[in-house]
Amino acid sequence: MALNYIWIALFAIGFLVGVIKLFMGDFETLPAMMDSTFEMSKDGFEMCLGLTGTLALWMGIMKIGEDSGLISKLANFLSPVLTKLFPEIPKGHPALGSIFMNISANLLGLDNAATPMGLKAMQELQSINKQKDTASNSMIMFLTINTSGLTIIPISIMAYRAKAGAVDPTDVFIPLLLTTLFSTVVGVLICSIYQRINLFNRYILLLFGTVAALVAGLFIAIMGMDNEQMQHFCRTLTSIILLGVIMIFIYSGWRKKLNVYNSFIEGAKGGFQVAVSIIPYVVAILVAIGVFRASGGLVMLQGWIESGVEALGLNSDFVGALPVALMKPLSGPGARGMMLDCFANFGPDSFIGHLASVLQGCTDTTFYILAVYFGSVGIKKYRYSVTCGLAADFSGMIAAVFISYFFFFG
Repeated sequence: MALNYIWIALFAIGFLVGVIKLFMGDFETLPAMMDSTFEMSKDGFEMCLGLTGTLALWMGIMKIGEDSGLISKLANFLSPVLTKLFPEIPKGHPALGSIFMNISANLLGLDNAATPMGLKAMQELQSINKQKDTASNSMIMFLTINTSGLTIIPISIMAYRAKAGAVDPTDVFIPLLLTTLFSTVVGVLICSIYQRINLFNRYILLLFGTVAALVAGLFIAIMGMDNEQMQHFCRTLTSIILLGVIMIFIYSGWRKKLNVYNSFIEGAKGGFQVAVSIIPYVVAILVAIGVFRASGGLVMLQGWIESGVEALGLNSDFVGALPVALMKPLSGPGARGMMLDCFANFGPDSFIGHLASVLQGCTDTTFYILAVYFGSVGIKKYRYSVTCGLAADFSGMIAAVFISYFFFFG
């Protein structure tokens, strides 16, 4: 229901701003808004079409893991931790393995692999959901972790900074780790309060300790590397992990004497069906965002916030990067465009350039994720998922501002 109101509000505010500009003699805004509906609907379709191959590949690989029993074994191994966060999921259920695979891919910044694994996890969760049109507690917890954007290797952001000519593209590494950890902790904490989950137990504390150790280990590994060496190291590491996962799954199927090829084809067919099913949801959210942005509503909101901050006597330098934060919950490509615009106008090594980088990586695209993931399994009632997702977004953005002031200001 919340997403419904937000979707309507984006259209209504955009249209209102466009009409006001028309009466003020601006005859370009309304046509630009109309053009954006066609452009964004085309982009949404092409985005889903481009996702089809990746979905087919990874859902085919996941099917091999499911048929071979590997995912079930993985779920059993991780059940002490995951069953604390997802108490509704039966012990040993394949959903636990799919959730782990998705979270692992997100930690490594493997967006192309994370999305198919996440959609597979949603299908598994829907199979045990008693109310098929309503989000279950497990679905909401899973998507809250996704929208919080926890990432250990923010390789894409560092690559964009390098391309923009940053002196040290990796200097946002630690701030990004801190902000994504903060947003994830807040999102999981709020979701746990809704679901009355006790987070203070040894298994969950062990999980957070393990993540902290991995972060520290990775940081130690890249210390002293120049940008080219670090980029090469990160790309090699992610390639080894991805290819390793594929080979392990294929080997597990071969060892169980499965027809691995047929299992892959069966899973890949599901990937095509999922890609087609999410097209309406992707188009819906992107068109609304396009209208709001083309109307100038986003720029106006930024101006009001800057005036309010200055009226309070606070430093308003961060407002220049605010479009990234405002766009991030709505559209990943839109936020990325805002970040690149900050690089062009202020420079990647400026305070605004650094903050824009951290804001881009501190959380994920909440509304896009909710629309795609819930849409893939026919969920219409989101319950408190928007609240948890936005809480993670807001906390991550606040942390990004304060941490960027600490690391980069002055």
